Parts: sequence; structure tokens; C-alpha cells
Amino acid sequence: MTDADLWKHWHEQRTETVAAPYGPLALTGTHWLSDHADGHLPNLPGRWRESADGTGVVLTASAADGLTLDGKPLDGEARLGVDTGAVADARLALGERRLVVLAREGLWAVRDFDPGSAARAAFRGIDATAYDARWSVPGRFTPYGENRTVRVGNADGAERGLGLDGELAFGLGGVEHTLQVTVEGDGSLWAVFADGTSGTSSHRFRFLRPAAPDADGRTTVDFNRSLLPPCAFADHFLCPFPPPGNTLDVDIAAGERTLSGT
Repeated sequence: MTDADLWKHWHEQRTETVAAPYGPLALTGTHWLSDHADGHLPNLPGRWRESADGTGVVLTASAADGLTLDGKPLDGEARLGVDTGAVADARLALGERRLVVLAREGLWAVRDFDPGSAARAAFRGIDATAYDARWSVPGRFTPYGENRTVRVGNADGAERGLGLDGELAFGLGGVEHTLQVTVEGDGSLWAVFADGTSGTSSHRFRFLRPAAPDADGRTTVDFNRSLLPPCAFADHFLCPFPPPGNTLDVDIAAGERTLSGT
């Protein structure tokens, strides 16, 4: 297969993933327990509270509430930790909905994924620019050698820490550029970036996920596979904005740009 064929297959798979029953379009709410001192979350039964030791969530419900835990009706009290697997495999459900527990900087929240969401019903695809070899270039990763965290704004209006592990250098059109990146658990890289198209012909920022560098730090920087962040599909995600230095002085007319019809 050619690089263009591989990109087309990637784009088709990406669209299927986004449109899946428990993909990002299904997220209808992220409810922070700290915002609901009475223990009642919007559109969810039961009473929710942080555990006394701050290491989990305690949910109290009756069988009449219709909640299930590990496939069985919940009648009484349950202690819940962070869900780390696929949304479809979340321990807690309400009919077809999946309720996912998460924690950020010591605060606990519950996400509500509903396959019947309005956003999923209205989805018409992702506008993406066809593959262009000019946007796939060699890159070199240089680790910082220390843990670095910067405070950045998030799509929900809060400011949170963003861990950065090194710098990715690459050239475009004879000009050298760099991005601050995070190293993922599998060794691959992740960057949040903006460029000259951001907020106009592309979403206000995007993600990039280069493959794990080799022993010499070499990898490929392929902007054809620039990704819309989850918050482009649902308002309830916490996507971080680009850190300082990650706004490129070039128009990246490649990869995913916007939702179709927007």
C-alpha cells in the first residue's frame, strides 16, 4: 500500500472510532463531585461523595435507581476508583449509558457516556486534508532529563499541570521548528500544538502522536495524522491548550481540520 492508501485507511478507522457507541461524541457530561456538595449529580441517580481518605468515590443507590455495577444491580453502597479501561467496559452503567470515574489533581468526577447523544446523532464526519508527503518529515527527540510540568489552560476553563518530557525538532520548508512533547506509556510521543490555521480553517488546536523514537531519538513527524482533540467532539472533555512554544509560525494545512458541517 502507498502512504496515501495507508492514510486513507487510518482516516476511515479514525472516523469509525469517533462515531462508535462509546466514542467521544457520546460524552454528555463531566460532573465534578466538588461542585455538588449534596451528592446529587445532574441526570444521575444515587448519592455520590468522595471517600473519607480521598482515594475514591463512594456511591449509594437503591435497586430502583437502575444502576448496575459489574453487570449486577447496585443496591447499597459501593466504592469506586478511577476507570482506566475502555469506556464500554466501565464498571458502572445506567441502561446503555456508561459512567466513568476519573480524578484530576485530587478532584473526582464522573463522566456520562450516552450512545443516544445528540452529538453522535448529528455527526457527519471529520474534514481532513488528503495525504501530502510534504507534511511527513524526519524528526529528532531530545529528552529533558528531568520532570517538567507547566500550567496551561484547559478546554473546560480550568488551569492544570501538563507534564513535558522533551523536545521534538523537525524542519518544514527549510525552516526548523520544535514542539514540547510528552512521552506516552508505550514510548510514543504526544504533542498539543496550534499553527497558522488554528481557529480559522482548523480547530483552535490539535494533537500529534509521533511513533516512539529509536535509540538515536529519530522518529517521523507526520502532520497528515494531526488529530482533532476530544473536546472538538464534546464540550465536556478537559483537553489542555498548547504549552508555551507549541504554536507554530506556519500554516499546517494537513490532517484533521474540523467536524464536517461546521
